Amino acid sequence: MKYVLGVDVGTGSVKAVAVNLSGQSFADGQQYYTYNSPKPGYHEQDPELIWQAFKNCLAGIVTKIGTPPLAVSLSSAMHSLIPVDESCKALTPMMTWADNRSAGIANRLKSTNEGMDIYEATGTPLHAMSPLCKIIWIRENNPGLFSRVQKYISIKEFIWFKLFGEFKIDESCASGTGLFNITKRTWHDEALQMAGITIQELSQSVATDYSNNLPGSTPGFTFLKPNTPFFIGASDGCLANLGSMAIEYGIAAVTIGTSGAVRVASNKPLPDRTAMTFNYILDDTIFICGGPINNGGIALQWWLKNNKPELDENDYENFFAEIAAVPVGSSGLIFLPYLTGERAPIWDSESCGTFFNVKLQHNHAHFSRAVLEGICFALKDVLDAVEQNAEPVTQINISGGITRSQLWMQILADITNKKIIMAQSDDASAIGAAFMALKNLRLITKYPPADSSALKIFEPAASNATVYARQFAIYKQLYQNLKGIMHVAAADNP
Repeated sequence: MKYVLGVDVGTGSVKAVAVNLSGQSFADGQQYYTYNSPKPGYHEQDPELIWQAFKNCLAGIVTKIGTPPLAVSLSSAMHSLIPVDESCKALTPMMTWADNRSAGIANRLKSTNEGMDIYEATGTPLHAMSPLCKIIWIRENNPGLFSRVQKYISIKEFIWFKLFGEFKIDESCASGTGLFNITKRTWHDEALQMAGITIQELSQSVATDYSNNLPGSTPGFTFLKPNTPFFIGASDGCLANLGSMAIEYGIAAVTIGTSGAVRVASNKPLPDRTAMTFNYILDDTIFICGGPINNGGIALQWWLKNNKPELDENDYENFFAEIAAVPVGSSGLIFLPYLTGERAPIWDSESCGTFFNVKLQHNHAHFSRAVLEGICFALKDVLDAVEQNAEPVTQINISGGITRSQLWMQILADITNKKIIMAQSDDASAIGAAFMALKNLRLITKYPPADSSALKIFEPAASNATVYARQFAIYKQLYQNLKGIMHVAAADNP
């Protein structure tokens, strides 16, 4: 069977999906890894472990299928930062998107016109996730390291160097650094000056269809055919839109993994200085605009692990079965899911999780449902902000961990009051990378549409939407009322 591999290098795992020439996925493989948090606010990973997981994942899926792919195309999580020397040896652990140590720097930049001008030019919100803020933090807090760094790169650049010995970054991942001008498609001089670096300390930016051929003698990759093409691909968020068939106007993509995001396709950036929505590059004509939330699956895991530290598949099934009997709106119980601070649309690293309106009538199942509803309220908050500048959204294409639960997808439909479509059950980012490979190989002339026979559709229930509309108004007001005291609490408990 002829096929291509889309490979997504995520925060928690490498996922590979095999896609045939008709655009249908038929096999997948996954390799997991963890993170370290040596200090509050630190979120680090070992790039060498991720490289090993990448190799093992590819070897595993090719061995399972029995024949090598025509090509491999890459997706990766955004906003990671690895300071390396000239031979691409990591000088420190990788700082992931969730690393929060530069939050003060982001807040400082947000208060200046220069910072907001950089946001508009680069499309990357001013937040601790941004490599721009991370580099400034290194310069100000570890000048010895800052003086030794030869390149600042992401995890995909690290893997690409391991494969081909060249420092390259695709325009999509570059557009998430806070250092790249998304309209001129060059490194942004003002951002580089703000960071205190030069263009020589960054990889060469290339289009998302850039490729290189891997010699068959490459150690650890003898399972591939000689000179198998690798396409550099794009970022996971942009490719999730492509993989979930949400690149038409009026269709939003929502992904819930560890975190979550709402994204729409546009032919131009859609900056918003108030909500600081992002504007990233998918390819030469499409921008993906939207907003991320910090607390998706991570909030659900937090709740479940507080009740049972070691989780298995049955625990998730029991969780959803338990909350199915709880009334819509959890009998008035509301959860602000800001367990790790929050990104869009409030951009407040010092916000915190909160249960509100707790009463004697509420039991464990009410709290469980409120956690799910809180995650969906956060996504609705972002969706409303995105719709301020974009085409009205009539449909949401869903991907990620939320697709494991029909109940969760129905809750999201009711809270957003939008039709929810599940077009793919596999990893949308990896599938999007595979679609990009098919098009780059000229095996298809346009990206494949969703298979209408395989769609799962969730229509909002009017009565449920009415309940949630009232609760969402309270949800929004809660943060505004609690913001000040949240910051006091954060200062007292750093």
